[in-house]
Amino acid sequence: MSILSEIFSWWGGNTWGTRITLMCQGRFVGEDDDGNKYYEQRSGVGSMGMPRRWVTYKHQADPTRVPPEWHGWLHHTVNTPPTEEDYRPKPWQQEHRANMTGTAAAYRPSGSILTSDERPHATGDYQAWKPD
Repeated sequence: MSILSEIFSWWGGNTWGTRITLMCQGRFVGEDDDGNKYYEQRSGVGSMGMPRRWVTYKHQADPTRVPPEWHGWLHHTVNTPPTEEDYRPKPWQQEHRANMTGTAAAYRPSGSILTSDERPHATGDYQAWKPD
């Protein structure tokens, strides 16, 4: 992200305020495969009694792009950043897939009015309520 966009737009991700805060208070910890950078508070503790931790996104701010190993470190689930350990993904972990809601690739279960599938027939186990 360019310096001009950081100065004049807050919605694109990192701002000049974030840059100043990281220069004054942050200690660079590492970078993930997507180019996101991770920082920790140099001294003292944050409001929760632990050092604050930040991520600056390489592209658009999208928290779903934080890999699992860094997510655990950001949220104080683990204290050791992935750069200081031999992290190996679990076999059940999958690659990131963007949220497709609102697009043609969105998940549409059978019976949805937005799918070409036919709606399943009623099973007959439903009885409408009738007031007495």
